[in-house]
Amino acid sequence: MKLYPTLIKRIADFFAALIGLLIVSPLLIILIIVMSIYNNGKPFFYQTRTGKNGKLFTIIKLKTMTDKKDSDGNLLPVAERITKVGDFCRKFSLDEIPQLFNILKGDMSLVGPRPLLPKYLPLYTERQNRRHEVTPGITGWAQVNGRNTISWEQKFEYDVHYVDNQSFLLDLKIIFMTIDKVLNRKDVYYSDNDDMPIFTGTKE
Repeated sequence: MKLYPTLIKRIADFFAALIGLLIVSPLLIILIIVMSIYNNGKPFFYQTRTGKNGKLFTIIKLKTMTDKKDSDGNLLPVAERITKVGDFCRKFSLDEIPQLFNILKGDMSLVGPRPLLPKYLPLYTERQNRRHEVTPGITGWAQVNGRNTISWEQKFEYDVHYVDNQSFLLDLKIIFMTIDKVLNRKDVYYSDNDDMPIFTGTKE
């Protein structure tokens, strides 16, 4: 068993998340208060996602959209539900901050393939399903190589590449590339909450 990316990575993730939460806690508290005002006392967004080895877990983010519905009881389009503070948070990925708690729990890592919806599990090819061989991350190789500007197939290829080549240096590279893209708002068209294109499978 390799020490990295198992034990050493887990220890590094835990302390990085703990330190990160301590540093951003003043900002997080402010955002929670503001989100609570905008969302009737519900500042967080919870959703079931797929983790390592297909294990399901609950991801937590800041709630960037309201639950407003039309006269038929259907949710309004994303553009009509996203709040001003929510839009700001998405632009700078601030809605991802609560996922540091997922890291502390061991559900996620700082770096790894993004955790996706369980409904996609039957749709992956055998190769694409290899993305679940590692712990999912807040950011990953696909996120710094196009994020939502590339196809699902390209994303999964980047994910498998990460699985086969993961290392401390690659993780460090991805973290620095992520910081650059967030600050300069590159390759970010929309968040991966409710408004991602639906994955319908790959035609082989």
